[in-house]
Amino acid sequence: MPTGVDLQEFVSGFLLEAEEHLHAVNRNLVAATEALARGRPEPRAVRELFRSLHTIKGLASMVGAEPIAELSHEMEGILRAADRAGGQVSERALDLLLQGTRALEERIHAISQRGIAAIPAAPRSLIDALALEQSAHARPGGGGAIELELPDELARNLAAADREQLAQAVESGRRAVVVEFQPSPERAARGLNIAAVRSRLAAIGELVKVVPRASTSAPTGIAFGLVLVTDADDAVLAEAVDSTPAAILPIRATRARAARAPEVIATDAEREPTSGPGAEPGAEPGIDPVPMDHSIRVDVRRLDDALERLSELVVTRFKLARIAGELGARGVDVRELTQTLAEHARQLKRLRAAITEARMIPLADLLQRLPLVVRGLTRDTHKSVDVSIHTGTAEVDKAVADRIFPAILHLVRNAVDHAIEPREERRRTGKPETGSLRIDCDDSSGTSLLLTVRDDGRGIDREAVARKLGEPVARSDDELLQQITRPGLSTREDVTRSSGRGMGMDIVRRVVEMLGGAMSLQTAAGQGTTFRLRVPVSVTIVDVFSFAAGDQVFVAPVAMVDEILEIEPSRLVEAPAPQRDGPVARLVQRRGTSIPLLTLTGVLGSAVIGSVPPKALVVQQDRGAIAFGVDRMLGQQEVVVRPLDDALVRVPGVTGATDLGDGRPTLVLDLLTLGATVLQAKAGGA
Repeated sequence: MPTGVDLQEFVSGFLLEAEEHLHAVNRNLVAATEALARGRPEPRAVRELFRSLHTIKGLASMVGAEPIAELSHEMEGILRAADRAGGQVSERALDLLLQGTRALEERIHAISQRGIAAIPAAPRSLIDALALEQSAHARPGGGGAIELELPDELARNLAAADREQLAQAVESGRRAVVVEFQPSPERAARGLNIAAVRSRLAAIGELVKVVPRASTSAPTGIAFGLVLVTDADDAVLAEAVDSTPAAILPIRATRARAARAPEVIATDAEREPTSGPGAEPGAEPGIDPVPMDHSIRVDVRRLDDALERLSELVVTRFKLARIAGELGARGVDVRELTQTLAEHARQLKRLRAAITEARMIPLADLLQRLPLVVRGLTRDTHKSVDVSIHTGTAEVDKAVADRIFPAILHLVRNAVDHAIEPREERRRTGKPETGSLRIDCDDSSGTSLLLTVRDDGRGIDREAVARKLGEPVARSDDELLQQITRPGLSTREDVTRSSGRGMGMDIVRRVVEMLGGAMSLQTAAGQGTTFRLRVPVSVTIVDVFSFAAGDQVFVAPVAMVDEILEIEPSRLVEAPAPQRDGPVARLVQRRGTSIPLLTLTGVLGSAVIGSVPPKALVVQQDRGAIAFGVDRMLGQQEVVVRPLDDALVRVPGVTGATDLGDGRPTLVLDLLTLGATVLQAKAGGA
């Protein structure tokens, strides 16, 4: 390392780019794991893994993070050997790559928290194991050498993994082709350049390689050969490159008996230079042209700061609206000011949407590590577990993602360690030897996510939980949830690497409640357990209803409210067994069914009011709907929510406070949690 150079200014850029490549590493490790389970090589994943690790190594060397560079280098060695084997990765090699990835994540996290000087050394035992596996795994494979019928200038640019990918496609009945694209000024004027062509072809097939070459017949002196696996016909491919079917060259692939000299993944420095006149700007010799990425990396702290500034504007808008209302009450003509405030509110809403969208991350990216976590746990517990994740296109704010992922991780660890039985036990009970763990997400509300973690294990042992607590056996799933989320509870007699320390479920519940969400449980002996977590997509600025109950004003997120009812005395039915203490309970008719109606002031303990409230907010729960009576509705608006982090003031059903412009804190209610608390109390007192 050269001395006298301050590399600190590069560290933030390193962290942003390294995190992006770690996402790619995890994604491709999952693909390689699935391919190993099917007994087939995965050359594309191997190639992408190598490229990501190679980039991380270069970035780490630039900022002086030598332990990261050393780990990446040794992991590259395994992938080079796997590339020579046509994309074959052994189970042992995959385990080491998983361990290496975890070690990289730990060291990158250490840099983000404490700087380069705090980075731990690379674990020597892992480095030695990676080096040993390189030599053991470095053997030719892929079922024999592959002969491809295509021009030499294209063939010599294909690595072994590319050849294996093409051979697999042909053997499975798909088409392997070369599509030629010739850039020209006319095509560029219509927006058709190599980046656009790549995008078009990627939508109708699987791009294997893009090879630039000099061409005397091309208008700019350069042409591109795009090697593609596809099911599309020649006419569709020709249209994508603005050419004729004559520009499509089929590739025939055969496996030869004699082994060819092994090829390796080429780094940028190792590729043969390919150049020609008229090359597109930015297309370096020997490197696949990459379409321009219309995005930039932004430190999340800058987005946090932008959201904080927006929050201040929202509060200021409330103050202006209040002042305008006071002026109007005094007879001042404020019509023009009111119109301006309305336009200002619309502008803030659009600005909020833009900032929020910039902070969103795909839930699939957040959860992509979980199959790898499960693989590590099953190796330690000698169990077999099939994990499936179904998130669709759901996205979540970065702040929510950072808090909810550890909670989901706890649930996954508990499912594998506690719930899902060993193979022998499952066989004895008539279950498949491989357990099932499924994670689903429903984002249909638009403002909240319903995350479901479901296993087909033995279910929660109610008696064992009761014995540990010295309490009666839970009579319902709600009671059981209260018991298993007690701090320090663990039903394990021994401590393992992943559980038995009495930490986990209480953390999950605490995280969900701090986010203003709700948690429920459903379990059956011998059949399995399902946890449902409902959390907001964003926790800073939310759309709410404001309403008055007694002499206090409250707000509740719009996403939690199923309906606003007008209460008519003729629709009321007295509860069959009213409680002596607590809120007055009635039933109200709602589309042919009766649901509980509680006065909000009674629920919050501010008063026990026997009069009929004029309006009610209806929330829908797993156990049914419940209505909260309020005295009047004040409107709908977006507010800035400040969480109540102090344990002394945090209570169930209150997620935070906001400022409606009068300088006084207004409580933000979680009606789902309030409803669950009331129903549970009623069930316990029955």
